[in-house]
Amino acid sequence: MKTPTGDHSMNEPFPQSGFPQEAAPAPVAVHAQDVLLKRGRHSTVLHGIDLMIPHGAVMGLVGRNGAGKTSLMQCLVGLAVPQQGCCRLLGEDAMALSDATKGRLGYVAQQPDLFDWLTADGHFRRFQDAYPNWDTTRAVVLAQRLGLPLYTLARSLSGGDQQKLSVVLALAHDPDLLILDEPVSSLDPITRRDFMRSLFERRWSTQGPRTVLISSHLLSDLERVVSHVAFMRGGRIQLVDEWDALTEHLRLLELPAGHSALPLNVVHRRRVGELERVVFDTRVAHAPPAAGRALTLDELFLELNDEAAA
Repeated sequence: MKTPTGDHSMNEPFPQSGFPQEAAPAPVAVHAQDVLLKRGRHSTVLHGIDLMIPHGAVMGLVGRNGAGKTSLMQCLVGLAVPQQGCCRLLGEDAMALSDATKGRLGYVAQQPDLFDWLTADGHFRRFQDAYPNWDTTRAVVLAQRLGLPLYTLARSLSGGDQQKLSVVLALAHDPDLLILDEPVSSLDPITRRDFMRSLFERRWSTQGPRTVLISSHLLSDLERVVSHVAFMRGGRIQLVDEWDALTEHLRLLELPAGHSALPLNVVHRRRVGELERVVFDTRVAHAPPAAGRALTLDELFLELNDEAAA
C-alpha cells in the first residue's frame, strides 16, 4: 500500500510515495489501475485512480458525497466503463467476468435494485437459479436476523427493509468478494451490528476470509471492522494504508501558525484561526519525539476534508 507524503493543496492530486514493499505481498483481489472516468465532455469523476485490495482485506472507502466512491465501485463491478485504465476482480477483467467469478461476487448498490413485484421469498426463489452456491436457508436466517419481512412486496418495503433485502441477496451465496456501497445507511444500530457480523461468516471453516470493500459515512462502525482504509476526495485517492498502521503512525500536531517546529513532509496541514493543524506520519516525517496524538477514523476524515484546509 502507498501512503502520501508532502504538503498538499486539496486542489491538486494527492502525492503518493511508497514505503518499502514486503518481500511477498498478499495476492490482490481487487485492482483498479489508472482509472479515468468522465461524465459528459467536461466533467471528470475519477482522476487516474490506483487502488489494490489484498485477498481477505476489509477495506473501508471513505469520502464526502461526490468524492467518487460510487463511481469507483461501479467501475469495479463493470457498471461504468472508464475512458482510461482498467479494473480487475479476482484476477479477471471487470468488463468480462466469467460466470464462475460472478458467482463469487456480492454487490450492494447505494440504491437498492430489486424486483418491485416480488417478495423477499420470491427474490430468494429467483436468485437460487442464478448462483450455484445459493443457500435459501442461509438467506432466510439472515433475513430473520435482520428483521426483514419475507412476504411483503419489495415496492411496499420501507427504505431500510429494501436495503436489508439487498444485503441478504448479496450474502446468501457466500461470496468470496463483497462490494458494498453505503449498505447500512438506513439500518438501526442493532441491525447494523448484526450486518457487520455477517460480513465475516463463511459456510465452511476451511474457506479463507472474505474480501470486502465497503463505503459508509458511519465511520465508527467502519473503524471496528476494517483492516484497510482508502480516503477519497474530488475523484482522487488521498490516502491508502492498513488501518492499524495509520493508527500507529499518523499523528495530529497543533502549533501556532508559522511555528518553526512544523514537521517536514507532512501528510496534510490546515490552518484554523491562529493555529496550524498538521497530520504527519512518524515513518517519514521529522518531528519532535512523542509529538502529536493518534486520530480516530472520524478525526482523520475531518482533517483531510475540512473546507478550511490550507
